[in-house]
Amino acid sequence: MNIPLKVFEISKKFTDKTVLNKVSFDVKENEIFGFIGLNGMGKTTLIKIILDLLDQDHGEVEIFGVSRVLPESRKRICYLPEKFQPSQHLKGIEFVTFVLDFYGKKFDANKARQICENLDLKFDVLKQKVTKYSKGMTQKLGLLAVFLSEADLVILDEPMSGLDPKARIALKKEMIAYKNSGKTIFFSSHILSDMDEICGSIAVLNEAKIVYEGTPVGFKNKHHEVSLDKAFLKEIKAS
Repeated sequence: MNIPLKVFEISKKFTDKTVLNKVSFDVKENEIFGFIGLNGMGKTTLIKIILDLLDQDHGEVEIFGVSRVLPESRKRICYLPEKFQPSQHLKGIEFVTFVLDFYGKKFDANKARQICENLDLKFDVLKQKVTKYSKGMTQKLGLLAVFLSEADLVILDEPMSGLDPKARIALKKEMIAYKNSGKTIFFSSHILSDMDEICGSIAVLNEAKIVYEGTPVGFKNKHHEVSLDKAFLKEIKAS
């Protein structure tokens, strides 16, 4: 069976700065995979390459065995960017319905209500225009659409952004539930304690290269630390 995401020797340079240098890793089926790196060091650049929003200089990306440049590759994925902003003219439910149309799905009020509850988002706010949403509510709206899509591979760029601690806990539970339904999640985050809790595998990007790929436990053991944060700090100091 084709793996959900295969990144092979991706390289990217902007002017004279190399941001990705032969980056490779595999995201296996039915796992939560965390992508770790300092802000501004290439995580979002790689995600844009995966989604064919940016061209790489070298290397290949395959999504379920299909080259990322082919439209077919995007049929089984759903993506939520870090700076997510839906159309201000839409109500929440209109935005969700618009997204679901891409996947040939109808809005299921019962499922939506349950996910809203799981994400600590009031179901009734879907009747309001997005202009009335706070940053956290807007983020939850995007996450609601993602989970309702039931896409086989979900790609999230800093999904914890704009969420308070209570909402982060709710999101982690929903991500685990989504994974347990047989789906795959690839996400980036600078909140490493969250990754430590829910990720089966991680890849660590430092100075344009993947310096570690494996389990969070393996990375902590590598640096003789009990937390992912401290292990990461040791990793970047050693380079």
